[in-house]
Order: sequence, then structure tokens, then C-alpha cells
Amino acid sequence: MDDVDLLVIGGGINGTGIARDASGRGLRVLLCEQHDLAAHTSSASSKLIHGGLRYLEQGELGLVRKALGEREVVRRQAPYLVRPLRFVLPWEPHLRPRWMLRVGLWLYDHLGPRSPAFPASRALDLQRDPLGPWLSPDLRQAFSYADAQVDDARLVVLNALDAAQRGAQVHVRSRCIELRPVQGRWQAVLDSADGQRHVTARAIANAAGPWAGGLLEQMEARSGSPALRLVQGSHIVLRRSWPDDSACLLQQPDGRVVFLLPFAHDHLLVGTTDTDYRGDPARCSVLPSEVSYLCAAANRYLREPITPQDVVWQFAGVRPLLADPDPRAAKLSRDYRLRLQSSPAPALHVLGGKLTTYRVLAEEALDLLRPALPQMGPAWTAGGDPLQGSDWGDAAQARSRLQALAPWLPVEIAQRWAEAYGSRSATLLRGVRGMDDLGEDFGGGLHACEVAFLRDHEWAWDAEDVLWRRSKLGLRLDAAQVARLQAWMRDRISFPWNGL
Repeated sequence: MDDVDLLVIGGGINGTGIARDASGRGLRVLLCEQHDLAAHTSSASSKLIHGGLRYLEQGELGLVRKALGEREVVRRQAPYLVRPLRFVLPWEPHLRPRWMLRVGLWLYDHLGPRSPAFPASRALDLQRDPLGPWLSPDLRQAFSYADAQVDDARLVVLNALDAAQRGAQVHVRSRCIELRPVQGRWQAVLDSADGQRHVTARAIANAAGPWAGGLLEQMEARSGSPALRLVQGSHIVLRRSWPDDSACLLQQPDGRVVFLLPFAHDHLLVGTTDTDYRGDPARCSVLPSEVSYLCAAANRYLREPITPQDVVWQFAGVRPLLADPDPRAAKLSRDYRLRLQSSPAPALHVLGGKLTTYRVLAEEALDLLRPALPQMGPAWTAGGDPLQGSDWGDAAQARSRLQALAPWLPVEIAQRWAEAYGSRSATLLRGVRGMDDLGEDFGGGLHACEVAFLRDHEWAWDAEDVLWRRSKLGLRLDAAQVARLQAWMRDRISFPWNGL
């Protein structure tokens, strides 16, 4: 039986962030995730590290201030993964008056810390702006502001890697099937393909995302109004030319906003929707009505319209938002609530939250658990060590270092590796002297050497893990290539696989 200080349930951004923080404070940590890391909500976001400009209109100044502060912290800790991006907000007088947008952007500029990476907002003339040719010629005025883009699933993996490096046990495809309090501690049973594992924990962090509300009710043995309201957010991806340095925030007649975001260098990401969801969060899927809504939302602004037939990939995730009687899902708070449980044994429940604020959420969660775990060290992540791969700098710097190390590596692979792995690319290249040493080519620049690296160092179990969470190469491979990759992995992976 494993005896740990903290059992973290959930391998999304909040769970891995808590595991990382706790391990760095000297706690014995075990994290269990029923599927893959970032398998659900944390890989189905809009891929943004941002304050949330639209939350100002809902009066959530505290959330925006906190998120803007974290935007800089997260960028500093993973400079090759977090990319500052210019956001363009076209102005249409019938939707919001110009003065309202100016006031909102002024607040956005001043609520958080300023840095060269995130310049102040300004007015734009779309007839002269480089983004103008992609937008409707009827649009003439706009504003720009700065935020950042990130590969959400890779950020989760980096936090899990850091936690493991500091001593945490990370168990993927390991479902908690039983929890019971025994003499002030928790006894858990974790079930996986290689059998059951019994764990005793002094405290539990419930970071199960959309499953957290149900787990809270089970652990507190209570019933009543649900703590969470589940909302589905869907995105579509199109293969379309789009400037890599700009995104758009598009106002909609229904009061919502939709993002147009550069994606995978030659694709366009459009999202998101807000639809109440009931059912198993693992089984959500994009609705045809959502695809139509997103196409129509984009077409109000694009010069060349898009259609559902242009969509090459679509994904949906269930966001666990704080329950509220407001019937409009888009109006629900993106803030989080941390609920501390003392009896019958210590537990901390994470309710709600957003990608950008995961680090400070983890810090606050551990601070709340200190009475149950008094031996833990002080908070450290705000100014602590950067995440793995960051010592080569941002993606451009990492690419330059990688090309100097392996000048024979094709530019497309060097760029993708620099953006995904940073300086960890050097580990990937150990024993590799040329293209022949990269092994079997599965297509899209994916070789056996990289797949083995993801299997051995990033908990990748099957083709979906590799193609859609560790990378976005699912956009590049055809069905036959995917089948070949899946067969290669099936022949080379067997349970148990929970280490580094």
C-alpha cells in the first residue's frame, strides 16, 4: 500500500499544477488520472493565457487582475510554449460604443503588470493594417491589445513532468474507484489495466474538473444544489492561411464573443460556444448547430467566408463553472472556488477555474491544506524554477539553438520541436546523428525516435495521445498513417507505465 501525504485526483491543468507545487514543498504526492493527462477540459480550451477582456463587462475585475498577473508568470516559466499574440478587436458601432471599448481596454492595460511582451492597447486603421486583407472591406476601425497563446495539453504535461522530477508519482489511466475515511485519513483504491493499487493519504486534492462536483458530494456524503454547472465549449479548425502574429476577438449580436486564432501555422481556430451540458463529460462532442454558429460568427467579419464543409477538425470540452441561477451559460463566472473539507478527513475541492490561473489556484489550494499538512514548505512557484525545456529561451531562440545542434534537421521539424520541447529537444536527439537515426517516418515529420521519447518521458500510450495532445500532428496524418503509428505503439507499450 502506498502511503502519501497528498493524493491528487485529476490529471488536468489544476491537478498537475497542485501536484507540482506540493512536490516542491516537500510533500509525498501521488496523482491519479482516469484517462490521459489533459484528456478532457484541459486540452479543449481556446489555447489562451489571458486576462479575459470580456469578463470586465461582467464586473469580474478581481478575476481579470489575477489572470493578468499570472499571464506574465506563466510566460516567464515556459517562454517557448507561451507566445505573446496581438489581438484585434474590430469595431462596429451597433454592438458596443467606441467609448466603452476604450474604457475596457484602458482598464485591461492597467489592471495587470506591464512588460514589453504585452504592449498597451491602441486604435487601428484596418485599411492599413496587415490583418485588413483577411477581414471584410466594410470594417475600417479596430483596436488591438496583447495576450498570449499556449498549447494547453503540453502545459499540463510540463507540470506533470516537473512534479515527477520533484518526486511525485504520476499514474495515468488509473481511476479512483473507492474512497473512504479511516481514522482521519483517506484510503483509496485506484484501478488500472494492470490491477488495483491501494493508497493511504493524509489529504486529498479533488481536481477532477467536470467530475469534481460529484466527487465532492460523495466525499462529504451530502446532497443538495450542485456546486458546478457543466457547460460545453466547442471549437472548429480549418486549413486556411492566416497571419501567425494576430488573432481576432469578434463581437456577436447575442452579446458573446468568438475568437479567430492562428493554429498549427497554416490553420485557423474558431471558438468557442457555451452550451449547457448533461451527461458523461468524457462523451461530449461538437453539435452541428455549434459548427453553424461558429461559421456564422466568423463570417460576419471574414472577407472569404467559411462553411461547415471546410472544417478539418473539431473538438469539444466540458467546462466546470460555478453554479449560478443565471440561465445564460456565457454569463457564468470563470473564477474558481476552493472548498476545504476537514471532516471526516482533510480534502480540498477545486470548483471552476480557467487555464491562466492554474498556478495561483494551486498555491492557494496548498496554503489552505497547511493545517492538515503542517510539514509542507513555503509557497515557491511564483518565482521558482521555470518548467522543463525553458533554458533555451523562447521558441525562436530554442529553434536557433536546435538548428545549431542538428543542422541536418528539416526546418519544419526544428520549428515544431522548439515550440513543443524547447531545450528538451537535446534529450530527444541523444544518439541521433542524422535523419536515418530518427527511425520510421509515420508522416507529417513524426518519426519513431520522437514517439519513443513521448512514450518514455511523457506518458503517451496510444496514437491519440501523440497526435492530438502531445502534438497536433493529427492534422497532418491520414488514416493509414495513423493506423501504422497505432500498431507501432501497441507492439511496444505494455502496462504498467507510470514512471519516467
